[in-house]
Amino acid sequence: MWQRLSLRGRINLLLALGLTLGLAINIARLVVEAAPRVRAEDQSVIRLAREFVETIVPGLNEAPDPEARLNQIVDDLSRLRHVSITRQGDATVAERSGDVDGQRSPPAWFIALVHPETTTVSVPITIHGKPQSLLITSHPNDEMAEIWDGIVTQLAVSSALAIALFLVTIVVVGRALAPLQALSQTMANIEAGQYGARVEPGGPPELAAICAKLNHLAGALGEAVEDKRRLAERTVSLQDMERKDIARELHDEFGPYLFTLRAHAGALMRLSEDGRAPAADALRKHGTAIMEQINALQQFNRRILEKLRPVGLAELGLREALGVLLRLWRESRPDVAIEANIACAPGETGEVADLTIYRTVQEALTNAFRHADATTVNVTVEQAAGMHGSRACALVRVSDNGRGLAPDHKLGFGLTGMRERILALGGTLNVVSGKEGVTVEAVIPHGSH
Repeated sequence: MWQRLSLRGRINLLLALGLTLGLAINIARLVVEAAPRVRAEDQSVIRLAREFVETIVPGLNEAPDPEARLNQIVDDLSRLRHVSITRQGDATVAERSGDVDGQRSPPAWFIALVHPETTTVSVPITIHGKPQSLLITSHPNDEMAEIWDGIVTQLAVSSALAIALFLVTIVVVGRALAPLQALSQTMANIEAGQYGARVEPGGPPELAAICAKLNHLAGALGEAVEDKRRLAERTVSLQDMERKDIARELHDEFGPYLFTLRAHAGALMRLSEDGRAPAADALRKHGTAIMEQINALQQFNRRILEKLRPVGLAELGLREALGVLLRLWRESRPDVAIEANIACAPGETGEVADLTIYRTVQEALTNAFRHADATTVNVTVEQAAGMHGSRACALVRVSDNGRGLAPDHKLGFGLTGMRERILALGGTLNVVSGKEGVTVEAVIPHGSH
């Protein structure tokens, strides 16, 4: 049952139980304190009555008729509220009950709990040498009725106050918890994809803080979804651009090579169809041309494969693959000095991280040679343990002494794609441009093999 109750129901139930328990404890305290009060009143009344009797009894012997005077005194004392005095041997005075001065008689269980037995004290007297006794009996019914009426009155007043407090608390709790409904609705809207949904902060400070954090979370989630959408668009654009580049290279380079091979092969076919023996110089010429075109096709094929997948990265490791990449750049651009420090051990970073490191270096070198007009390029790949939380990382830095980037320059698709790829791995990529050139620095966490 408790698990099925709402938060408001739980608070109201706990409040009701607390008020009821407090009221019960207070009433129990009054009932427990009633018995000592009645006993104290009982003893006080009997003591006063006894002192009074002992005061008037010595004057009885001086009265003309002591017996008549004693009977008159006993009759007068019988009108007292809390006590009755009788002569020993007389009939027992009936127990006083019923309403006393408009007070209701307490229930029997209360009387039995507070004053279960009647207190009677015998006071000896002597009239003309004849010993007698007066019986003093206490009657605390009116005192118990007074206490009982006080308990009933306090119970009624306390119950009314508890009910009023309970109703006020219900209203206050209801208003305080009202933002929870708005929170629930906003969370449902966010779950449905409405990342612009917001909840108005309200209620107690704790709920207002939760509302503010939910709004911040919705904003961050919306930005993340938007970034994901833009990344998907960039991915599609990059794929299209890569396909266009490959198609252009195939058309511009692969096509002419094939045309040239076809022409030389056709010439050889015509020489073979001639009835005369072909000249050795002509065969050598066409054979040499075919070999040159085949070598060019092999180099072109290597470049295409390098773009699609680094040659030897999985077989030789990151250090050897980067060495091959740097050697190709040195061969194609002998006018630029390339200094390298590759300090990663084989298999240390993981296959995914290896490919990301390789692509980062490749993209940074491509930009440096195409746009920087640099004469020196420095490439560094080293361990950077502790730089990115508890995971070991690789620090990749490619810097050149070129002309730097314009102030309004925006990263191209290549570095933008690399940054998003590194961010997906939990790393960072920064591009810093200054008077001394451009530095591309990436921190790439180690991944799984």
